[in-house]
Amino acid sequence: MARTSVKPTYHCTECGWTTVRWVGRCGECQTWGSVVEHGAPKLTSVKSSVPMSKAIPIGQVDADAATRTLTGVGELDRVLGDGLVPGAVVLLAGEPGVGKSTLLLEVAARWAKAGRKTLYVTGEESAAQVRLRAGRTDALADQLYLAAENDLSTVLGHIEEVAPSLMVLDSVQTVGTAEADGSPGGVTQVREVTGALVRVAKRRGMAVVIVGHVTKDGSIAGPRMLEHLVDVVLAFEGDRHSGFRMVRATKNRFGPADEVGCFEMGEHGIVEVPDPSGLFTSRHDEPVPGTCVTVTMEGRRPLLAELQALVAPSPLQSPRRTTHGVDSSRLAMVLAVLERRARIPLYNRDVYVSTVGGAKVNDPSADLAQAVAVASAALNTGVLGRVIAIGEVGLAGELRRVPGTDRRLSEAARLGFDTALVPAESSRAADRMPRVSHGIRVISAATITQALDALDLRRSRAAD
Repeated sequence: MARTSVKPTYHCTECGWTTVRWVGRCGECQTWGSVVEHGAPKLTSVKSSVPMSKAIPIGQVDADAATRTLTGVGELDRVLGDGLVPGAVVLLAGEPGVGKSTLLLEVAARWAKAGRKTLYVTGEESAAQVRLRAGRTDALADQLYLAAENDLSTVLGHIEEVAPSLMVLDSVQTVGTAEADGSPGGVTQVREVTGALVRVAKRRGMAVVIVGHVTKDGSIAGPRMLEHLVDVVLAFEGDRHSGFRMVRATKNRFGPADEVGCFEMGEHGIVEVPDPSGLFTSRHDEPVPGTCVTVTMEGRRPLLAELQALVAPSPLQSPRRTTHGVDSSRLAMVLAVLERRARIPLYNRDVYVSTVGGAKVNDPSADLAQAVAVASAALNTGVLGRVIAIGEVGLAGELRRVPGTDRRLSEAARLGFDTALVPAESSRAADRMPRVSHGIRVISAATITQALDALDLRRSRAAD
């Protein structure tokens, strides 16, 4: 009797998609390099085993075992939710050169200076290179241990020997293990390394911070499961041409998942910026056409941002629409509303819109400020006084209320602005605010046309 052989199948480690032959890219989730060979499934019976520890009522669980500890870096503690929880695994991802290693070396040093053992494992640099950077940024501490390793078993050996309360791994893509297939940085390797670190962190009550790389489109490199394994996912953002940096929480099991921390990269390392609003605005002695200030919400933090616009006659059949720091598709919508609803001709003009200080403004509440800046530039008329504009613009030309108006106006009043232009449906809430008594005047408008008329942008003005 001929023996029938079972052909191997291939499945995606990300989504479970199966195929009869190997392919380089998953046909379901479109992930590269995630399809691996899988033998014929075997049916096995699952037997129960005696648990190592008995389940207890939740009220009897010791809550003190999860007491937070401050890292010493205030802006990072703000994002984490007042410090690190013992046994927490944090993934910090960002583009190359943004300052991930510099920030985490500072965190490790401050943790160690508080008398707590800290292990810093680097797989991208030598120990001497890290020591050189630590000397430049004043990140030397007696309780800070340094190891340059690329093997997971050796890293786990360092953990057993040093017994740290905090470990930093820079980065997970450079560490490999013989227990998994593929080379370091591959899907299987990254999942195995991260899983091992999560297990040892929970067992020892040790906080772990892992550095992760990002792909060309800005997403975290490696399997999607990587973000599910860890407790906290932080995104480190910044522009190479600007020293301003932001740490943004996208997942946090122990705190808010919408908080941001602000930093500035300098010659001597990275420093905290507890009040970053002044970085994104500029001072003008007299009204300048094409400028308007808005207040965006980065997590729960209000930040002032100045939008600048330049409108010029275009010699091209298709006028330019150039943006920096704002969403180009949202600007296109605002321009269409201005031309259709406010009767401002822009079809034959080049429009340039940019933010001050390299800020990135994606909040819909900045629509009104964009419209005011573009209209001011097109009409060659400056906005009189210290005015901020907050509101979302609809396709019908109406102004919509945005969340957090109270906090936005409070921040504007604190920084010396005396007038706020808000949607009409926000005015009632604004009138109840104590910021009005502090000198800020609230102007309400129901449509974009009313907003431009309230600021008197259509007044005649000679060309410069």
